[in-house]
Amino acid sequence: MAWDESKSWLEGSAQGAYYQGLLDDAEQAPARNSKRKKVIHPSDMPWEMARQGLLKHLINEQMNTRIETVDAYMQIIPAGSHSGRHRHLAEECVYVLEGKGYDLHQDCDVEITDTYHWKPQDEIKRYEWEAGDVIYIPPNTIHQHFNSDPNHPVRLISSTNRIFKYCGLNDMEQLDNAPEYDPSITLDAQAILKYLKSKA
Repeated sequence: MAWDESKSWLEGSAQGAYYQGLLDDAEQAPARNSKRKKVIHPSDMPWEMARQGLLKHLINEQMNTRIETVDAYMQIIPAGSHSGRHRHLAEECVYVLEGKGYDLHQDCDVEITDTYHWKPQDEIKRYEWEAGDVIYIPPNTIHQHFNSDPNHPVRLISSTNRIFKYCGLNDMEQLDNAPEYDPSITLDAQAILKYLKSKA
């Protein structure tokens, strides 16, 4: 009989204004966005001595910019050193600003059933790169950057899309730390210059 299911859906007395919240957010967005930065100056870009290495954040969700979907940072790898080793579900694009080196990539087999499982494949692939190149890192690939020049630093620009995180797919883990990682270091111009210094 029609409406029989009403015994179920008529239950509950919780009230919500979720749709109105969407309308309010859309209406307030222009005023809110007008206060967010469209131009980010170097002095507004935070340094971080991260487990992945020495980073200068160019765009990050926490920086209150107009950019909604992309995070990007510059990474400095000192002469003869390497980044940390990590894996994340988001694909990544890395532009080589300065220097030369190589990446090690290890693809993973993924299974999504009731739970999410990944297992590294046996093969580790090596990719050489130099200034001007773009490195593509596929989703769910264990990877690490190496500076093959014993005398000069490498500078990389890394970019990922936040959409993975917004979809509940912020699957990311650090497997090894960069050699320079030290959370007690205070980064300023003098400290940064030490990492940029050529050994030659």
